[in-house]
Amino acid sequence: MSYLFNNFSENQSLFSEVLLKARELGYTEPDPREDLDGMDVARKLLILAREIGLESEMDDVEIQNLIPEALQNEDDFDSFLQHKEELDIHYKKLKSSLKENEVLRYIGDLDVEKHQLNVKLIKVDKNSPLGGIKNADSIFEIYTSGYGDHPLIIQGAGAGAEVTARGVYTDILKIGNQL
Repeated sequence: MSYLFNNFSENQSLFSEVLLKARELGYTEPDPREDLDGMDVARKLLILAREIGLESEMDDVEIQNLIPEALQNEDDFDSFLQHKEELDIHYKKLKSSLKENEVLRYIGDLDVEKHQLNVKLIKVDKNSPLGGIKNADSIFEIYTSGYGDHPLIIQGAGAGAEVTARGVYTDILKIGNQL
């Protein structure tokens, strides 16, 4: 999702073109609708919430599905792509609403105090840490009372075969240690 919105926000390509390029590069699921529906980000957000001790379930996550409603019931990705003009029109409208210094970012937002989990598309200043990420990088902005309005930033590679392989390798090591 990072690659998709980092590139769509910064260049003149159609949304469908950037989506297909992200798929070609292995930054999306084979059927990118699995990314656009928000469930992947929601699962990661839920894992994070549970790791820090919140008792959360998927029903607690408010998810903004990025697939236009008229296209949500297509049987497969090929039939979905037959309507790419509708997809491009939808995202062109969103992009045209951006101010000169804004970009789109799809985020998972966890508010620990309010116990709110949201997955949503937002507009941010392109000069902010979130607005400035490039390619397929991901970023965590951690806000605490100790840091005030300035978040602690963790940033790095967020998608692709190497990132997935590192995650799988880590999981294998954890399983091996438990045996």
